[in-house]
Amino acid sequence: MKKKIFIGLAVAAVVVLCCCLAFCGNDKREVSFETAVIGNGDISNSVTATGTIEPVTSVDVGTQVSGIVANIYVDYNSVVKKGQVIAELDKTNLVSEVNTAKASLNNAQSQLTYQKANYNRYSTLYKKGLVSADEYETALLAYRQAQDEVKQRRESLQQAQTNLGYATITSPVDGVVLSREVEEGQTVAASFETPTLFTIAQDLTDMRVIADVDEADIGEVREGERVTFTVDAYPDDTFSGTVTQVRQEGNTEDNVVTYEVVISAPNKDLKLKPGLTANVTIYTLDKQDVLSVPNKALRFTPTKELIGDAQVKDCKGKNKVWTFANNVFTAHPVTIGISDGVNTELLGGLAKGTRVVTEIKVAQKGPEVPAEADGGEQESSPFAPKGPGQNKKDKK
Repeated sequence: MKKKIFIGLAVAAVVVLCCCLAFCGNDKREVSFETAVIGNGDISNSVTATGTIEPVTSVDVGTQVSGIVANIYVDYNSVVKKGQVIAELDKTNLVSEVNTAKASLNNAQSQLTYQKANYNRYSTLYKKGLVSADEYETALLAYRQAQDEVKQRRESLQQAQTNLGYATITSPVDGVVLSREVEEGQTVAASFETPTLFTIAQDLTDMRVIADVDEADIGEVREGERVTFTVDAYPDDTFSGTVTQVRQEGNTEDNVVTYEVVISAPNKDLKLKPGLTANVTIYTLDKQDVLSVPNKALRFTPTKELIGDAQVKDCKGKNKVWTFANNVFTAHPVTIGISDGVNTELLGGLAKGTRVVTEIKVAQKGPEVPAEADGGEQESSPFAPKGPGQNKKDKK
């Protein structure tokens, strides 16, 4: 009896041992590691914004006098030169004002001639004691008042002539007419403010973008930073520019604070038109074609449980990367520069072309799940589609 029990226990132990060996044999780890080659690349961080394209210099041309627009000599897109006549107002009333001012000046000059002669007579008589001092001073006062009247009338004439000149409207700059706000026969009133008649852009080959940058990003934007932008009119083209000004005044709209950033936009081919919306990318950190290493390589550290029987040769250094050769992980101290979150500039420590370890991957290989024997019942969802004959139950 005891012999049978012993034999049964021995058989059970052998079965358990075989199962454990089979299970452990299938539970092997597959260890692999990724590498990267140190090489040259671009490292950049950027800020995105939207803006509007506009000419660097545009002038609103108006008039300082009221009147009817008599003639217009330019239209939209007309190329004009500085001093060129672009419109004229009706001059009838203005010419009349000039003639009235001239007549008033002539009258004042006649009065001055008379008062001067009268003063000279009283001055001679006063010196001989033939007239009183009061009479002499009255003649002197009238003479001085006549002089002031002439000056006043001369200024009035000058003003009337200036207003007459304002009726001829000329271009203040060389450029292109962007807009025309009036038509011939229209009355313009300059009583309270100067009405705008035309808008002239000085040079459409030199444009700029006024971009609205969010307050969270404005601290990174500096003058001289590289900019690229696109416009919906030319979706396949990318335009380049440079930050020329970061304006200090903030604009608040819907509780969102933005700051205006001025970006140069050369426009030699005249593709960019005033008013287009630009999708702007400002490169706040930008180094091109520099030696770089992936950030994962700087974060990697080999551990005994991952590398198995491989050897480790560590070193001192704040920043280090690892190479692997002949079953040995070797650390190398490096000097780093700027980073964009993915790659970091490598200033020294390793040469271009060196292959460094970035990551170790461990895949756990578990035991295979045996397939169900033929005829066995499998648990399935009641909502899963049934095959032919599966809805029928075998009757015993």
